[in-house]
Amino acid sequence: MRQGPLTGLKIVEFAGIGPGPFCGMLLSDLGADVVRIDRKGQGRGAPSDITSRGRRSVALDLKTPEAVEACLKLMDTADAVIEGFRPGVMERLGLGPDVALKRNPKLVFGRMTGWGQTGPYAQAAGHDMNYIAITGALHAIGTEEKPIPPLNLVGDFGGGALYLAFGLLAGVIQARESGQGQVIDCAMSDGAASLMAMFYGFKAAGMWKEERRANLLDGGAHFYDTYQCSDGKWVSIGSIEPQFYALLLEKTGINDPEFQKQHDRSAWGSLREKLAHVIAQKTQAEWTDIMGGTDVCFAPVLDLDEAPKHPHNVARQTFVDLGGVVQPAPAPRFSATPGAIQGPPPSIGAHDREALSDWGFSDAEIAGLQSAGALA
Repeated sequence: MRQGPLTGLKIVEFAGIGPGPFCGMLLSDLGADVVRIDRKGQGRGAPSDITSRGRRSVALDLKTPEAVEACLKLMDTADAVIEGFRPGVMERLGLGPDVALKRNPKLVFGRMTGWGQTGPYAQAAGHDMNYIAITGALHAIGTEEKPIPPLNLVGDFGGGALYLAFGLLAGVIQARESGQGQVIDCAMSDGAASLMAMFYGFKAAGMWKEERRANLLDGGAHFYDTYQCSDGKWVSIGSIEPQFYALLLEKTGINDPEFQKQHDRSAWGSLREKLAHVIAQKTQAEWTDIMGGTDVCFAPVLDLDEAPKHPHNVARQTFVDLGGVVQPAPAPRFSATPGAIQGPPPSIGAHDREALSDWGFSDAEIAGLQSAGALA
């Protein structure tokens, strides 16, 4: 039995990479029944394929008309669709929103791309770093010398998957009220630009310089930065508010009057050097004992082996072990209808008969797909 606040929601996911699978994982973790359409063949299903967890896989040969019709039949009873092909690919397959919405007017058709369905770059290849590059986000992140890609967090997952999940659920709410589905054009570049709203506000207010590490939240301020400890490990300090900053000075034993110039940007560079010297006198564990859990706004910088073992994460069960793979637990948390990992990552075609049967296909229809070579 599936569990979570999205139990009863039916999603068809066309297999892809990056943000599409992550969006499918988020929806599945909260209880949605997500059926992934895979290409016929071997592969997937490894326990390490974390973002594929919790859904069922149906392997179809979309070059056959029978498989195309099977996909449309699945979409006939679905609440929403996730697809991440370049613009026009689904239309060429005969699976575009123009066809699907005629058959199921309440369908919410989610389209995930880097550049969006329209615009000069719409047909160009790209990756996360490229999509956030045109939004101002990449320029703002990095060292003085160069921008540095912030993993795939800003484009693929933040600006992409989260906005697609948000859009799909908003579309489903609207469709249930109005009976009218629609297309969600989710571009990672659009989402990343949206994530930059506060920083565009800072710029409009004259509070943001275009230079990296020259601003409040980009490592420019000595009280909002990371520092290396005597053991080579790092800590993060974010003592922005005056009372938190005062506590930082107390906990570090700093009584240098120069540190009273907290918001004097001309002093930030020298104060950062002085604070770095102080932090370098103790190990990460020692500083954690001194400042951890206090209003300094402090946390040790942990690697992927260390993070699941941190006492706070252990207490909240932020990470779980599934199939021998440590991975993030479902988020966010619901008091009445908690989500759960609904199952391990599926191998391609692992649920051909089961999923199709549950979604209304008769035994004869499934046998017909197999005899036509449309189904694995």
